[in-house]
Amino acid sequence: MDNKPGSSIKHFILAFILAAVGYVIAFQVIESRREHKGPWQVIFTTNSDGDATMVIDQPSLAISNVRIAFLESKYARTGAPEVYTFGQPTNTPFAVPFGECKLMDLRFLPGTVTFQLYGHEVELLPRALMIDRQEHPWKPDSVINLHPK
Repeated sequence: MDNKPGSSIKHFILAFILAAVGYVIAFQVIESRREHKGPWQVIFTTNSDGDATMVIDQPSLAISNVRIAFLESKYARTGAPEVYTFGQPTNTPFAVPFGECKLMDLRFLPGTVTFQLYGHEVELLPRALMIDRQEHPWKPDSVINLHPK
C-alpha cells in the first residue's frame, strides 16, 4: 500500500472523474431514450366552416392530420394557425387558443397531454385519443366532430 502524502487525494480525484464520466454517459443515454420518439405537435386553426379545429401530428407513432372540429364554436382567428410543440414540460394549467392545457406528462416523449377545450376533455396518449373519457383509436387523416356541451 502506498503511504505517500497525496496518494489518497489522487485516488479520490480518480474516483470523482470516473463517477462524473459515468454520470454524463448515463444522462445522455436516458435523455436520448426519453426524446427519441419526439413531441406531439398540435395546430390550432379553423376548418372551412370557421369552426375551431385542432390538428394533431406525431410522426414516430404514424399519427398525422388527425382533426378535431369543435362545431358551432366560431374561433375568431387573427392571422396564421397557432402551432404548439409539446416537448418541454411547463407549469400547468396554461392557456391555449381554445381553452387550456390541464396536464402534461412528458417524462418519455411523446407522453400525455390533456386539454380542456370548449367544455370537452381531449387527451393525447400514445396508444389512443381520449375525448371526454371515451377512447378513440388513432386514424391518420381522420376528422372527429364535437358538438357543444
